[in-house]
Amino acid sequence: MTSERDSERDEAARPEPADPAGARPQPADPAGVRPEPADPAGDESLSEAFWAVARELREKSAETLAPWNITTAHLRALRALSRHGTMRLSELSEHLQIAPRTTTEVVDALEAGDLVRRRADPGDRRATLVEVTEHGAGVLAEIRAARGTEAGRVFGRLGPADRAELARILGELRD
Repeated sequence: MTSERDSERDEAARPEPADPAGARPQPADPAGVRPEPADPAGDESLSEAFWAVARELREKSAETLAPWNITTAHLRALRALSRHGTMRLSELSEHLQIAPRTTTEVVDALEAGDLVRRRADPGDRRATLVEVTEHGAGVLAEIRAARGTEAGRVFGRLGPADRAELARILGELRD
C-alpha cells in the first residue's frame, strides 16, 4: 500500500516538462498568473559585471587618493564641506548619512592633515563648526584633476553616446 508521503515523494521526483525556450517552468502564483520569465541576458551576469566595474573603480580611486593619504570616506566629507560650506558636525553627519561618531573620526583625520578646521559656533557655544582650509581646497582641486584622469581611463573606452547613456541609466538606478 502506498502512503501519501510516498506519493508526494514520487511526484516531486518526476522530471518537469521541458520548456521549449530552455528555461525551467515558473510556478504559478495563487491567482494563476505566471511571473515574467527571467531576463534572457541574465540578471546575475549583469549584476556581476556591475560589481566588477565598481570594484575596479574603487581600486583605482584608492590608488589615486594614496598620495594624499585620504580615503574615499575622507574625500566624501571634504567634498560635502566644499559644496555646502561651513557646517556643524551633526549636519555633516546627515549629509554623509553616517553615524556622528564616524563623522568625528573622519573630521579628526582631515584636521590632522590640515584639510579642515574646527571652530566654535558663534550662535551656540556647545556646537562645533567644521570648514575646509585653504590647503584642503587646494588638495581637493588636485584630487579632482587626478580623478578626472582616472575616470577618463575607465570610461574613455566608451564613446560619447555610450557614456551619456550610462550616465542616464545610473542616474535612474540611483534615484
